[in-house]
Amino acid sequence: MANHPDRARLQTLHETLHRYAHQYYVLDEPTVPDAEYDRLFQELQALEAAHPEWVTPDSPTQRVGGKPLDQFASVRHAVPMLSIRTETDTEASGAQNFDARVRKELVLAETDPPVEYVAELKFDGLAMNLRYEQGVLVQAATRGDGETGEDVTQNIRTIGQIPLRLSTEAPAVLEVRGEVYMRRDDFEALNERQRARIAAGEKGEKTFVNPRNAAAGAVRQLDPGIAAQRPLSFFAYGLGEVTPVEQGGPAFGTHYDMLQTLKHWGFPVAALVAIANGAPELVAYHQRIGQTRDQLPFDIDGVVYKVNSLALQQRLGFVSREPRWAVAHKYPAQEQMTTVLGIDIQVGRTGKLTPVAKLAPVFVGGVTVTNATLHNEDEARRKDVRIGDTVVVRRAGDVIPEVVSVVLPAETVERGAEFTMPRICPVCGSAAVREEGEADYRCTGGLFCSAQRKQAILHFAHRRAVEVEGLGDKLVEQMVDAGIVKTLPDLYRLGFTALAALDRMAEKSAQNIVDALEKSKQTTLPRFLFGLGIRHVGESTAKALARHFGKLDAIMDATVEQLLEVADVGPIVAESIHTFFAQAHNREVVEQLRACGLTWEEGEPAVQVPKPLTGKTFVLTGTFPTLGRDQAKDLLEAAGAKVSGSVSKKTDYVVAGAEAGSKLEKAQMLGVAVIDEAAMLALLQAPPQ
Repeated sequence: MANHPDRARLQTLHETLHRYAHQYYVLDEPTVPDAEYDRLFQELQALEAAHPEWVTPDSPTQRVGGKPLDQFASVRHAVPMLSIRTETDTEASGAQNFDARVRKELVLAETDPPVEYVAELKFDGLAMNLRYEQGVLVQAATRGDGETGEDVTQNIRTIGQIPLRLSTEAPAVLEVRGEVYMRRDDFEALNERQRARIAAGEKGEKTFVNPRNAAAGAVRQLDPGIAAQRPLSFFAYGLGEVTPVEQGGPAFGTHYDMLQTLKHWGFPVAALVAIANGAPELVAYHQRIGQTRDQLPFDIDGVVYKVNSLALQQRLGFVSREPRWAVAHKYPAQEQMTTVLGIDIQVGRTGKLTPVAKLAPVFVGGVTVTNATLHNEDEARRKDVRIGDTVVVRRAGDVIPEVVSVVLPAETVERGAEFTMPRICPVCGSAAVREEGEADYRCTGGLFCSAQRKQAILHFAHRRAVEVEGLGDKLVEQMVDAGIVKTLPDLYRLGFTALAALDRMAEKSAQNIVDALEKSKQTTLPRFLFGLGIRHVGESTAKALARHFGKLDAIMDATVEQLLEVADVGPIVAESIHTFFAQAHNREVVEQLRACGLTWEEGEPAVQVPKPLTGKTFVLTGTFPTLGRDQAKDLLEAAGAKVSGSVSKKTDYVVAGAEAGSKLEKAQMLGVAVIDEAAMLALLQAPPQ
């Protein structure tokens, strides 16, 4: 049977699963989602069930997990840390089948009362054994292969939720088992810090794929100082070795009683634990948790059912190193693998360009997914996603599916071209620009781009802009979807008949809109400027521009340098205004609006009064003795200065207060003048240069 095709497949599965397990448990760098590993593992189990003579000691089915890292001391578990069986049938039948197996093993008739279970969450973290002697934490060890784990005591001591000494009387020997995990908000904050380090050029830094991966990496840090910087949490759910009852140890009748005692001893126990009588209540628990799964502050991938009675647990025993009295009932996988068929660019309502991977259809998170966001150019390039790649896709509840990582083949193959964000909008052809300090590219054709049409109209009609009374979201959506308004000037070409023909538009309502549009033609230059929706141009900036230049044409034709002379305009705003009016589409829309009758009073440019800090750029950092940051900024801008959020060679002064951060360090590195609040106030009093 050496050449049997199933035998060859079995050997391939051995090699593949060992490689995946090594990447997952030892390297902390998983390359495939759990669902893919589970699928291959189940295929191997089926082959071995059909050919039991092929089962060997080194089969992945004969192991609980990966081997310990060499860098840590090995710990032999006094009581093995065994895995429980996984039920991948995510429907109600998964719970019903478990209950049926338990009743069969206990030889219960249909007329016998239901079995009492404890239902718990299945945390997506790292299993941990905490050993206490005389109430003091003496050792923490990972599961490892179930028999031998890794001594990670120095890192586990950094987790605030884990008591170093038990406050209440506990047995002389107590091993508490539970899960080390990372909350979602802590995970997002950690990745934000990692991205900042990467952007700052720090070597060897990376972002983490998911909270489980981040938690495992933190636990296995050789430097506990680094582990302490990564926020970990813990839930207790079981026991290992415990002083026997006859020697003064605790006596428990049920698993639920044991959980309550763990809580009493000072260990965190998840609140969503429930007693469930029989299959119907197990099903209800699975469904209830599934409905709120995405609102939990941490990741779970299923729930766990355990026979509550410890006496019944002992009677049921084990099969193939798995307890008969427990099962993990999974939910639909939130990560799956598929192929990237293409990469498209979506343009949002505000002009943001987002790369989107077009995928071979894959069922993930309970739905079929064909698109997944790549967020922005930096993320797409960091993950190195290319057309033709096999990728891991994640979807959690209503969250937009995203590409998590690329699964590179073992052998070297030709890959598609590296992704680059287009420099023109794929919808309207306007320039796409990425402003300093921003991650996203944006279309600059705001008045012309059809993707931004509804947003542009609503902003223009806003009561603090040109103001078209009665022109709200639903009406704008109707007009755009019906194709009667494609650009802003089309609003003023609308007749009563076209408006009255819209659904749910009475004659009086149509006439009110016609009258409101006519009234809006008489406006002011600041309102008109604000209504154009130029990025970074709010009401105060629009007023400053109108006051400084006096006329719209002067603003439209101004250079970046001329725009920078405006008191309320900094480098980013000046570039945004200049880029907006450099687009022929936008200028054409402005001219058409004028032709439709929009008018406003214009005047001469304001007289420029010399100011002491005109042309100077300041950066504020830290806490000041008497002034708030906003107060200091207002004073500087009133004196003609520009206040920037980042330090560069063009910065003239950095005003540093208490607890100044990285901006102060960068100023010192670049040789920029650093002053305190008193020196800044002195500059404000100085006569104009």
